[in-house]
Amino acid sequence: MILILWITGVVSAQEILTAENYFDEVSASYGKIQDYTANITITQGETIMKGKLYYKNPNLLRIDFTDPEEQVLVTNGAELTIYIPRYEVILVQRLRRRSQAALASMASEQGLHLLKKNYGVAYLSGPDFVPLEERSEERVRKLKLESRSTAEGFRQIVLAVGRTGLIRRITGVTINYEEFVLDLTDIVVNQNIPDMRFEYDSPPYANVYNDFLFEAEE
Repeated sequence: MILILWITGVVSAQEILTAENYFDEVSASYGKIQDYTANITITQGETIMKGKLYYKNPNLLRIDFTDPEEQVLVTNGAELTIYIPRYEVILVQRLRRRSQAALASMASEQGLHLLKKNYGVAYLSGPDFVPLEERSEERVRKLKLESRSTAEGFRQIVLAVGRTGLIRRITGVTINYEEFVLDLTDIVVNQNIPDMRFEYDSPPYANVYNDFLFEAEE
């Protein structure tokens, strides 16, 4: 009986790190970040895109791609601009409120809270740190987010979070079962990135197409 009571006391004294508690810790970590840069790789099937990502709280985002070379994506949360040099085309999209949230969802405390609201949070296989991928020496904790609604763009999202509390990899499965993998490496936070970094002067010779995805909300 004494042994049982002792074991019970030890277990109750230890804080159990649930998936939701850990997700909240990650959100809190991002709440302390004013800006960051990272090398980004986006993989969809055999298509791989690479570049440099710049983010500034609350909704400034820019990616200068090296592959495809000179391609640019930039948003202020209200408007998304994509320059595709291969076709000399500029795509401009005024964003809906849900789209604005989605763009910043992986990069801010508020955005992660929105994810928690729309997705169920659980560990992928448990709370332990595991290899990022097979045979990798890099260790991460993996969270699985399951959509609560078919209206969400992804039915499932897996967040691989490093020991620093920053997201290292995002794997999303769309409602059509397409998989997107976003890798962030060499993350450097709080560099006081100037707002002008997120201003984009489009080439005057490029053709501009507005609202290429959907009609924006008035």
